Amino acid sequence: MIRSMTGYGQAEGTVGALRVLVDVRTVNHRFFSPSIKLPSAFARWETEVREAMRLKVSRGHVTLAARSERLTESGVAIDEARFAAVASQLQALVMEHGLAGGVDLASVLRMPDVLSSPREDDATGTAAELVGIVEIALDALQKSRAEEGERLAIVLRQRLEVIEGALSRIQARAPERIVAYRDRLRESVRELAAGVAVDDARLAQEIAILADRMDVAEELDRFRSHIVAFRTTLDDASGEPVGKRLGFLLQEMLREANTTGSKAADAAILHEVVAVKEELERIREQVENLE
Repeated sequence: MIRSMTGYGQAEGTVGALRVLVDVRTVNHRFFSPSIKLPSAFARWETEVREAMRLKVSRGHVTLAARSERLTESGVAIDEARFAAVASQLQALVMEHGLAGGVDLASVLRMPDVLSSPREDDATGTAAELVGIVEIALDALQKSRAEEGERLAIVLRQRLEVIEGALSRIQARAPERIVAYRDRLRESVRELAAGVAVDDARLAQEIAILADRMDVAEELDRFRSHIVAFRTTLDDASGEPVGKRLGFLLQEMLREANTTGSKAADAAILHEVVAVKEELERIREQVENLE
């Protein structure tokens, strides 16, 4: 199974008294490149979250964002002990200094620490709770990447079939090209000789040398072996990343295509080589998106 480096996953759960929603997105990147955005209450657990991401994703730029909200609305709380203490102190001051107006509710409530709002930090739960939600989101991400990877694999297999068709046409044309080249060479030698006797054995030897230099059988054989290895890698069910290996095989295929083109000396074969290189470029664009 191959995986795309593009995907999306989401999960939600509870961490302490907070409801948490985690979104994870990935795009292609040569290496594992995480970007983590956590609420301030969870900032101290960024290392644990990063490690969970690293274990699930080998390559790609991974963006994780978490949002949190309280499960129940907790309004402003009144510290009754503090309220009583402040009211008593204020009342004593009023009596001591003979102030008018007495002590009212608003005056007491305005004093520090009488009213308190619940802090998000009071209900953050544990790192394990947060990591558990992150792992569910990462599993959803991996499923998304696997589905996209399978779609890419279908496209890649189709491209390989197009290349194999071109290689078959090159293989069929190669002997005809050598025969045509031999006939042109003999005719050119006769014209240049202008009636002078030509050593047919020597001419045949030179033609054999040129034919060997123009032979592309080895290049086509190696090209096909790379295609077999490419397909085997696409079918790899180990779950290991395959993008780099596929990229290496593409480089080898391109090398064989270039060598075949340099030996071609034939318009029809050159046309097929150009078509092969165009398909290899299309495959490369898709392989860059694979993990």
